[in-house]
Amino acid sequence: MAQYLEASGDYRVVRRLKPRLGNIPPPGVPTWYGLVVDVETTGLDARKDEIIELAMTPFTYGRDGTIYMVGGSFSALRQPSVPISPAITGITGITNEMLAGMTINPADVAQFAAPASLIIAHNAAFDRRFLERFSDVFTTKPWACSLSQIDWAAEGFEGTKLAYLAQAAGFFYDRHRAMHDCLATVELLSAPLPRSGVTGLSRLLDAARLPTWRIWAENSPFDLKDILKARGYRWNGDGGPQPRAWYIDVPDAERDPELHFLKTKIYRRDVGLTIRRIEAHDRFSDRV
Repeated sequence: MAQYLEASGDYRVVRRLKPRLGNIPPPGVPTWYGLVVDVETTGLDARKDEIIELAMTPFTYGRDGTIYMVGGSFSALRQPSVPISPAITGITGITNEMLAGMTINPADVAQFAAPASLIIAHNAAFDRRFLERFSDVFTTKPWACSLSQIDWAAEGFEGTKLAYLAQAAGFFYDRHRAMHDCLATVELLSAPLPRSGVTGLSRLLDAARLPTWRIWAENSPFDLKDILKARGYRWNGDGGPQPRAWYIDVPDAERDPELHFLKTKIYRRDVGLTIRRIEAHDRFSDRV
């Protein structure tokens, strides 16, 4: 029936996500061990909020971005120090009763994550900050972000949220539980992208391998802030070690042109600017 509907050209069938069957790599093809992670938390601030659910799904992959074997997931709940709010329950479906007495052993997490050559999250800037506070193992790994490091728009997608990307790719899943999010991310990374034809993981690996530069526009003229914002600069208002200033992350090839833009269009003079080279071991962490 589904095939008949699709063949008519008037319908598009969206299928429930099923576990991906593993493929054995060809003889002599080297593989690496990847790990997709996802957390559900009591809130958005990694400095004060807590993890209430953690999932990790391992897989092996080739240098070209082909995913081969997908392993069994780690999934666990954790009771926070204070009860979760009804809003969090509404988003995740997790209740205080489900969390009562539940713990996640950091040693078990470290052992499971230790073999990974690469950690992937769909919004790594969020997950990495929580996980690095939970276990040091996550500070030792390179990270990649399937949300921000794949040019989904160039592939014809109109959004980047995981549920939207899944539906656009032809499948649906039970949302907002950590393990389901991990499995959906693996499925997205496994499939060929609609325009380039390469896998999502191939595009992600290309981006993760390249260095980027963070450029800080410290003490920039206030009346030019809208120009910076329109160009893609973001404001850092956190009270941490990084400057309270506008900043942008650019690829290696765009570093010098961006510095030239700041000096000629924003400061209108030669000025020493704070810049930092960022690689996958530190990207998305509080260290940058």
